[in-house]
This record gives sequence, C-alpha cells and structure tokens, in this order.
Amino acid sequence: MVRRPVAWIVALVLFAEALGVLAVNWFLGVVVDRQDMSLAGLDPDMMSVSSKIGGVVFGLYFALCGLVSLLVALRDRAPAGLGRVLLISAAVVHALLGAFAWGLIGWTAFLLMVVVLALIVLLLMTYDGRPEKPVDPARPADSGTPPPLSPPAAPTAP
Repeated sequence: MVRRPVAWIVALVLFAEALGVLAVNWFLGVVVDRQDMSLAGLDPDMMSVSSKIGGVVFGLYFALCGLVSLLVALRDRAPAGLGRVLLISAAVVHALLGAFAWGLIGWTAFLLMVVVLALIVLLLMTYDGRPEKPVDPARPADSGTPPPLSPPAAPTAP
C-alpha cells in the first residue's frame, strides 16, 4: 500500500527529466556538429563534444537523484546522508534553473522548474525521519498529550 506517493512522483519526474536533459544536450551537440557552427572562435568539435558530455553528466545526476527518490519510496524512510544532500542540491539546481528560465525562456519553463522544486521540497519535508504509527481501529486515537501528573505524596513524620 502506498502511503506517501510523493516519492514515487518525484522519482518519475526526475527520471523523465534526466532523459530529457540528455536528449536535448545530445541533440544540440549533433546540431552544432552538423552545422559546423562556432561561437567566438571556439572549436565546433569541442563545443559538440562538451554539449554531449554535459548532457550525459547532468542526465546521470538527475537519474541518481531519481534513484534516491525511488529508494525513499521503496523503503518508506527519509533520505539520509549523501541521498539527502543530492536531493537538496537538486532542489537548489531547480531553483536556479527556474530563475534562468524566467528570463531566457518564459514563464512556462519557470513554472515547470518551480513545480519540480516544490515536489523535491515536499519529498524532503514529508519524510521527517519518524516512522508512522500503524492505526489500530480498536483503540481510540492518542491525543499526543501525556497524562496529568499526580501531586507528590505528603511527607510523613518519623
């Protein structure tokens, strides 16, 4: 039974984004290579190869973040250590990409980056490290407040 589906959604989104980033950068590398374009005298072959390498690196980065999210979903536990650092860095990357997208591409790309950012932050905030208590329908819900303390016993004379 899936209790918190946000980790599954984040994993799916990050895997799709990894494939998208890889495909776009690979396509741009192929376009630069076939058009023999140059930017300020840079070598077109170097631009093509660096675009493809950048696509592979960022694609693997987002795929690794998706893998961390998938492990969170499978284990139903908060990410810890390197996984938490990866998800936080992915949130920062999406915030920066959203800021650049607003100025360079438009509000729709900005909105997409903000939605992915919100999903990652929701994943990080949903799993707080405490396991959920199983609900027993036979017992009433615990209010979470401790029972009142009784006053201390009165001292007795010796």
